[in-house]
Amino acid sequence: MLTGCSGIGPATVSRDRFDYTGAISDSWKHQMLFNMVKMRYGDAPVFLDVSSVISQYQISGQINLGATFNTDPWNASQILGTSGNYVDRPTITYTPITGDKFARSLMAPIPPPAILSLIQTGYPVGLVFRLLVQEINGIQNRFGGEARARSASVEFYSLIEKLRRIQSAGGIGMRFKKREKEETTFMVIRGKRDPTIEALSVEVRNILGLDPHANEFNVVYGTIPKDDKEIAMLTRSFLEVIIDLSADIEVPAAHVEEKRVNPTHVEEPVEGGKIMPLIRIQSSSAKPADAFVSVPYRNSYFWIDDRDVMSKKIFSFLMFVFTLVETGEKGTAPIVTVPTN
Repeated sequence: MLTGCSGIGPATVSRDRFDYTGAISDSWKHQMLFNMVKMRYGDAPVFLDVSSVISQYQISGQINLGATFNTDPWNASQILGTSGNYVDRPTITYTPITGDKFARSLMAPIPPPAILSLIQTGYPVGLVFRLLVQEINGIQNRFGGEARARSASVEFYSLIEKLRRIQSAGGIGMRFKKREKEETTFMVIRGKRDPTIEALSVEVRNILGLDPHANEFNVVYGTIPKDDKEIAMLTRSFLEVIIDLSADIEVPAAHVEEKRVNPTHVEEPVEGGKIMPLIRIQSSSAKPADAFVSVPYRNSYFWIDDRDVMSKKIFSFLMFVFTLVETGEKGTAPIVTVPTN
């Protein structure tokens, strides 16, 4: 009678979809931060994907009624009983992201067209260049990795600030051109509509050594442009991105003194002030009370403050960039299946 009145399946869709989406999202954040901390301490990153989610529900009920009457009224008996059963059996499948293809993808540079697409979408050019670009026309970004740690070129921060102002005025665009079997990407710098933006555009061209009269420049991967109408962009791999960001993680002083980890990287000051890290990841001995994400590691907690809006946005952007990395063989997306009995 109960199962005939209504089904339990439809009622679980909204709840399960929300709950599993939140759980998978939170686990993804924890995994990303955990791997960043591991790399800070010289440990190898390991990524685990949720390949499928199968949740089974079962509800059953039973009512028992019975009575026995004899000629002897003292031997009469009645039986009344109910029973119910609720079963929830979630089955979650995890797949390690490993193999030669994934390793090469982690080390493969992010294509310059993807960099320009992010800028075209609206991501700040300063953020995109500081995070994903190592060098542009010979002007170097800083790098926090221990093997080749260095500060940025003198012109780098001035360049991205000018580009940011041009972008805010709508003066940066991109264009694709098909040449035989190859597609060429062009970066367009406009400024004639506004004298201030035009002056900034001239300064950007001077810094990059570009033709002062051209508005369209061919963008290629590399370190040296072939002429003054080309922008050579040396981009980073995702592995380089997380190595650079992990260098800014604030580690316990005791771990540095015991030589378990190197000191936190500090960027050299430039004209105009101190350069702050893109993201702030703190550490503490006790579990933080108000964290956007936190993970335990080596008897300490590493976390991002939930009130640090900029760090939260950078961390979310980092996870989005991870989706640009080919993670090996194509597989099915996580599936939530809810059979009901």
